[in-house]
Amino acid sequence: MIRQRNIALAIILTIVTCGIYGIYWFIVMTDEVGQLSGDPSFTGVKHFLLTLVTCGIWGIVWSYQVAKHIEEAQLQRGLRPSDNALIYVLLSIFGFGIVTYALVQSDVNKMAMP
Repeated sequence: MIRQRNIALAIILTIVTCGIYGIYWFIVMTDEVGQLSGDPSFTGVKHFLLTLVTCGIWGIVWSYQVAKHIEEAQLQRGLRPSDNALIYVLLSIFGFGIVTYALVQSDVNKMAMP
């Protein structure tokens, strides 16, 4: 089940828990994007472990892939697709991954059932 999350609260919890909540947020958000796009192989644990093993480099690849999965999910729902891949990748490269998380969560919230 896809649930809407308060983005400001998620960012605050990530900061207060020194990133622990950010890991949880990344994993569940990635799982939800995979569900929304209809791709069961797009899982949070897999992408988290790949990011960990590659010392963060896979996070840039994830940024691109998650943007494409969101675009596909929007197309499936008849929404205007947003191709934010370049924005997400640049934010990740320059160390603003949490902003990417917030933007992804915003798109997920728009597609989640109320």
